[in-house]
Amino acid sequence: MTGGPSAGGGDSAAPAPAAASPAAPAAAVPTPLECGLKGLCPRCGAATLFAGAVRFSPTCGACGLRIGDSNVGDGPAAFLTLIWGAIVTALAIWLELALGPPWWVHALLWVPVTAAGVVGSLRVAKGWLLAAEFRNAAREGKITP
Repeated sequence: MTGGPSAGGGDSAAPAPAAASPAAPAAAVPTPLECGLKGLCPRCGAATLFAGAVRFSPTCGACGLRIGDSNVGDGPAAFLTLIWGAIVTALAIWLELALGPPWWVHALLWVPVTAAGVVGSLRVAKGWLLAAEFRNAAREGKITP
């Protein structure tokens, strides 16, 4: 009787790791949003994407992915500047209509809010864009004559 349950346990344990093995690599690969939010490598999921606040690591220390070869350009910064500019403009208009503060209050309030918003969200946007490029195998375009 002891042999039966242990054999049954062994049989049921054998298919479980086999089923878990194919699922484990799929679960280990983070989504582009997770890469951006958590600074994860798009290949292995290790938290090695950034070497500084918004600077990419040259390579992933876990899997060796050459992150420094990727070029997300200035797209995230320009896009975030437009988004935060629209948000801050709407809030500044609301504040002006609601309270009517002097101009220097607007300058003291909205310049740091805009700068902090853009810089704070730049890391997420750059990580997301790099992971999306990796996932879709995007490369530099070349025009041949």
